[in-house]
Amino acid sequence: MTHPGFVLLDKPAGDTSFKALFPLKRLFGTRRIGHAGTLDLRASGLIIAAVERATRLLPFIEVADKTYRFKLHLGFETDTLEWDGKLLNQGAELSISESDIQKIIPQFLGSQEQIPPNYSAIKINGVRASDLTHRGKEVTLSPRKIRIDSLVCNGMVLPTENETGKSFAVFEMECRCSKGTYIRSLGCDLAKALGTFGCVSEIRRISIGNISVDSAVSPENISESSLIPVNEILPYPTFNLKDEQVRALRDGKWIFYESKQELSAGENLCFAANEHGEVQALCSLESKKMRPKFFIGQDHA
Repeated sequence: MTHPGFVLLDKPAGDTSFKALFPLKRLFGTRRIGHAGTLDLRASGLIIAAVERATRLLPFIEVADKTYRFKLHLGFETDTLEWDGKLLNQGAELSISESDIQKIIPQFLGSQEQIPPNYSAIKINGVRASDLTHRGKEVTLSPRKIRIDSLVCNGMVLPTENETGKSFAVFEMECRCSKGTYIRSLGCDLAKALGTFGCVSEIRRISIGNISVDSAVSPENISESSLIPVNEILPYPTFNLKDEQVRALRDGKWIFYESKQELSAGENLCFAANEHGEVQALCSLESKKMRPKFFIGQDHA
């Protein structure tokens, strides 16, 4: 059995997130592969994939903030809210500068509600909204709570080749936001605040939490050395235990453990490792009791 761990993938644009996981299944010989945070087909960037029982830890990855870089195209709107979608609206040419964008950015910071795009994986009565939209069905999605921590304009750039419609301004943007934020909807909303239509292109996820895409590998370049121990990705302290303590945790029992290391305020999660330093379980540690939340090690200690 392959040791549980994470692989940092740099998904190329044009591949589905699901397809990007195929090389992992072949390399590690398992179907027990998952990932945190799906990227759209045309989007690229960081995917944190989990191997074997590390999939149990994905919810702790998914809640982390994400940072995206993208191009904002002003002057037209498409059905998918991406530059190569079907043209829906064309705006009159306006003179919009970087300073104009800087002025509207504050209204998009903080907690707010956002309407997801109709072309999304959100399910309505068990069917994806994108599938319903593609069939010509009317789709109405409710606003969702999101949070934008930072939004930066990196200046004007050249338009993307072969774009639909006539764009009169293209800006490179960077956004750090909460789980569930749709960059395509953000681009549309930014354009509306500027008094025009808009869509986006070249969405790239450059970080998840403190993990950067600079540390990721393309799917075709993964190797066994790409597998990273879970405690190098999730920032919880690791405590090495004796074999009998690991066996107790594996059986779902709590153990007495007095930590000499202070845990972060309000944070009581930790990793329990065996005597060789191999992580065996995610635990909670409180009042000198270590309780297993998820056992991710081998079946036999």
